[in-house]
Formats: sequence, structure tokens, C-alpha cells
Amino acid sequence: MSVLVCDPVHEDGLETLRKGGLKVVYAPDISREELLRTVGMYDALVVRSRTKVDREVLERGVRLKAVARAGVGLDNIDVEEAERRGIAVLRAPGGPSVSVAELTIGLMLCLARMIPYADSSMKGGKWVKRELMGVELMGKKLGIIGLGRIGYEVGKRAKAFGMEILTLKRHMRKRMDWIKELNAKPLTLEELLRESDFVTLHVPLTPETRHMIGERELRMMKPTAYLINTSGGGVVDEGALRRALKE
Repeated sequence: MSVLVCDPVHEDGLETLRKGGLKVVYAPDISREELLRTVGMYDALVVRSRTKVDREVLERGVRLKAVARAGVGLDNIDVEEAERRGIAVLRAPGGPSVSVAELTIGLMLCLARMIPYADSSMKGGKWVKRELMGVELMGKKLGIIGLGRIGYEVGKRAKAFGMEILTLKRHMRKRMDWIKELNAKPLTLEELLRESDFVTLHVPLTPETRHMIGERELRMMKPTAYLINTSGGGVVDEGALRRALKE
């Protein structure tokens, strides 16, 4: 069986496919036009977030048996159409958990200590030390929206910085063990937004979560709070965010 890998994937992943007896064609920069022209030759596709596997791609993929997302979200794959055609849709929810969690902590530190501003101002020939006071993470409240694998890993690392963890009450049914381990405080979304010094989003982009952080939610947050989104961009209403930043 032949597999087309449409986006950048580590060599270890490609080798795993080959060891499984699959013929692997690695085309990480494939254009949409070329994908539409050649997809009918393959039994499976492997994608990340760049390649859109929509109805047109699935229609032309007459041999397709599976579409695999090397990551968590499936918003770039028409799952309903694939299922209708009997094509399996796979993902790797545990794969990027630690990587994204570390990125989230890195972004929190960048914001708290004003690292991007310090870097750009120095490269611009300016010495703005007095403007770079920043804040400590120690003792701050971190609101985690989405206590899945990534949110849990973020919480573990944030606790090491001495942060207080807040999460949503709706996670109590499935994640009570993680909530206890993190000593997290379950709240409503409104309470979490009002109390948090940092809010980090770890939810899939679905019709239900699209623009879940909009003008109303941003107004609930402290003027000094930081918002970090390492999930789907559409989870935040960017127009509302732009207005909130200006105000």
C-alpha cells in the first residue's frame, strides 16, 4: 500500500511507516493542484495542519482507505465526508503533548519577562532596561481551558513555577484525578476568566469552540492578564481581540 505524506514529518515517523511495509512518498511541499492530480494513486494520506483534505480531495482519492493527522486537531479534514466514503480518519492526540506544553510555558515566560520586546529593542540599538520590569510567574493564577493531555502537561509545569491552577468545572467528571494531582480549582468559565492572571487555551477547533473567547469573555479578563492560544486560531475572535488590545 502507498502513503503520501503531504506535510513535514520527522524521519523517524517516515521510517516507522516503511517498517510497516508501506511505500512512502514524501512530498512536504506538495501544492493543492498536484495533490488533486495525484491523490488517486494513494491508499492513505498523512497530513499536518497545512494540507486541507476537503471534499474535492476525498472525491479524487478513489483508492483512499485512511487519512492520518500527525497531530491533534482535525479541523483541516472533512471528517464527515471521509466517514461517508468509508475512509478512516486517524490522529495522534498524545504525540505533541509535551512539545506544546513546553511551548506554552515558553510563551508565558516571554510575556511575563517581556523577552520579545527586550530582544527587538536591543537589536534596534535601544537600551530600555527600565521598561523591562516584567512579572514573576510565582503566585500567579493560571486558567487552563481544556484539561486534556496538553492542558494537564501545562499544569504540571506551571505548578513547578509555583502557580495556582484554575480549570473548568465541566472537567470534573472525566479529569477529577488530574484536578486533584494539580490541586486545581474548578470554576465556571466566567469565574476563571475574572480570576486568572494567565489564560491558556487547549481545546480543539470545532463549531462549538469557534470564537469561544470573544468580546464578552475578553471584557471579563483582568486588564493585566495574558491570553495564550496554542490551539486552533479560530478559538479566539481576532477582531474582538484587536479591539480589546487597542482599548
